[in-house]
Amino acid sequence: MAEMPERTKSALVLGATGGIGSAVARGLSRRGWQVRALNRNAEKAAQAEPAFDWRQGDAMDARDVRAAAEGVDLIVHAVNPPGYRNWGTLVLPMLDNTIAAAKASGARILLPGTIYNFGRDAFPILTEDAPQNPDTDKGLIRKEMERRLKDASEAGIGVIIVRAGDFFGPGAANNWFSQGLVKPGKPLTAISYPGREGTSHQWAYLPDVAETMLRLVERAESLPRFAVYHMRGFLDRNGTEMVAAIRRVVGKPELPVRAFPWWLIGLVSPFVPLFRELRKMRYVWREPLRMPNERLLAVLGEEPHTPIDEAVATTLRGLGCMPPIEAEARTATGDRVLA
Repeated sequence: MAEMPERTKSALVLGATGGIGSAVARGLSRRGWQVRALNRNAEKAAQAEPAFDWRQGDAMDARDVRAAAEGVDLIVHAVNPPGYRNWGTLVLPMLDNTIAAAKASGARILLPGTIYNFGRDAFPILTEDAPQNPDTDKGLIRKEMERRLKDASEAGIGVIIVRAGDFFGPGAANNWFSQGLVKPGKPLTAISYPGREGTSHQWAYLPDVAETMLRLVERAESLPRFAVYHMRGFLDRNGTEMVAAIRRVVGKPELPVRAFPWWLIGLVSPFVPLFRELRKMRYVWREPLRMPNERLLAVLGEEPHTPIDEAVATTLRGLGCMPPIEAEARTATGDRVLA
């Protein structure tokens, strides 16, 4: 008797036009998954990424999310309000819609996590099970998101959360690298650094985060119902190594480093939601931080890790801070490695 062909798996990606959402969606598609994506302008989104099955709808509408998720095996919840606007009124309702859709379809939920749900008391060694006593409103929302997902897992829904440090990479917007260290669209004349020498900082290259999530999804059946993992990413051990990588990549070893204008952030933060959130998270630059990845290594055996110079060059090229040919030439010497 002939064996039945293996069923093609399907996923719904919320936030497929964003940095991490698009990276995970493309990775799933390369692995043979059928990828659906919900968007308020599906026709326009399909022109940019025709490989996905775009569904017209809004993540704030429970009926839209449930309809799009019908029959899928995985829901990637990578949707966030742009520019940190309206977090308090949008984030939790969108997650509730994802949870309801997962219960209806039996899908697993995949969430890109952050360190915002941890306060100073969890530093400097941040483990998966550290107490969550956030110092910011956004952190409180992130904590509540994970609590609701934990409750969903106890009701039978599989959940995977991958937490990582500050994102950087192609397509990653509203992050410290692109909004703090460099000025997008301009050749580098200086680096603005928010931290101080001697204080470690945790970074995460977005393609590596996506690849880590995909490998965990491939092993989902062997994971706990509520599975949380930390990535080590790129650990800047003393607050100078990211600066050094940028200098090497652009070929300017004497590129000036200036102190980040926290005073200016304080002045404009009442009017700019992004700056208001950046100011609240200043402690992540004042306190040393390290995220051990032993739990992740126990499952995957290795953590996807792009060499830092290659990652920085690709990021700067994507931000328009380096000519494409120069960036490609400087990264031609190394391929992705695993660590």
